[in-house]
Amino acid sequence: MAIDQLSATFGALADPTRRAILGRLVLGETSVTELAAPFKISLPAVTKHLKVLQNAGLITRGRHAQWRPCRIEAQPLQAAAAWMEPYRTIWEAKLDRLDDYLRGLQSGDDRGGPSTELGVTDK
Repeated sequence: MAIDQLSATFGALADPTRRAILGRLVLGETSVTELAAPFKISLPAVTKHLKVLQNAGLITRGRHAQWRPCRIEAQPLQAAAAWMEPYRTIWEAKLDRLDDYLRGLQSGDDRGGPSTELGVTDK
């Protein structure tokens, strides 16, 4: 059964080590050894993480003599961002409402807040 690209992308991003690897690769291509340096895991474990990222299409691995550089591939991340974009408007609207409510509290005007909506007053 083939896994869809979006599921593979989110599956690969689910692990903090893989996210950290991608974060490093944003700075430019680098070797597996350099990618492994900040982690307290074995080189074979890092290689397994790289394989997951490669299978998801998030990185590519090259070969230049003894050097095997890894580089990030943006397309799957763009697809994930595009999938999440409609939800951004929901998050932003909720944050805007929260901001309005907090400003109302700071100015002493809590109309529209949870207590007034329920008919509770400060008397």
